[in-house]
Amino acid sequence: MAVDEFDYTTNPKADGIVASLVHSGGCIIRNLITDYNVLEKIENDVRPHIEADRPWIGVDFCPPETRRVMENRALSPKPYQTILCIAMYVLDCCARPTVLVSEPQLSNTIVFSIGPGAKRQELHRDDSIHHNKLPELASYHDCRIGRDTSVGLSVAGKKPTKANGATRFIPGSHLWGEERCPDEDLAYYAELQPGDAFLMLASCYHGGSANTTADEERLVYSCFMTKGFLRQEENQYLVNSLEQVKQYPRDVQKLIGYSVSKPFLGWVNLEDPIKMLYNDGKVEGNGMR
Repeated sequence: MAVDEFDYTTNPKADGIVASLVHSGGCIIRNLITDYNVLEKIENDVRPHIEADRPWIGVDFCPPETRRVMENRALSPKPYQTILCIAMYVLDCCARPTVLVSEPQLSNTIVFSIGPGAKRQELHRDDSIHHNKLPELASYHDCRIGRDTSVGLSVAGKKPTKANGATRFIPGSHLWGEERCPDEDLAYYAELQPGDAFLMLASCYHGGSANTTADEERLVYSCFMTKGFLRQEENQYLVNSLEQVKQYPRDVQKLIGYSVSKPFLGWVNLEDPIKMLYNDGKVEGNGMR
């Protein structure tokens, strides 16, 4: 099964990308970030944290040559609106029949640095964290949009290749039921240029590949969005102090969970939690509804 590619500089609209996710479960977005100064700044910011990370002991899921950096809100050089539109649609964020919108929220942020010698990660589904049990489908349209719990985005900081550990994923595996096992022969390798991105439904089987090079690093900046009424994978309220959150732009504050999932999920003192961040109380929508 083919994986579609889109050039963000000429086609920033979400509809074609959504169609690709519906068809194959993933797509390549070329030139999501074209300002290489931004990529250089991000790498300079995270490099000390990459170097400070230590291998997970006794955990096979991430090889010891992998380094991870979490808590990365400040790293997002954002085309937020397109990604939010995609997440809104594929996660089906409308609560029927009253059409109250539960907007997507950030689920996690991770920088992955995979060094030479790393073994491949086993193929897996990321929606297992939400215990998402899926029946087999002939096509995505056999079940209404909303079957998936999360959608993930990985932006290349350096050039991911098949040799240095590019994400491999199985196109069409978002249609599989629980009884089917992943087949490595079906894997597609998401090879990217710096600034390109790979977008994927969390129900697709995927995994980091082996880094068989002598001196290349696979560096990617990853985040997942999930439904506004599900628990976030990375606890956004504990990894950031209120003082830190107050420094973020309003859209980032809402994205990480400082907003009500309508009609009234996640309130604080019967108010929208974003009011905790503003002493004057002047926020759009004074109440929860």
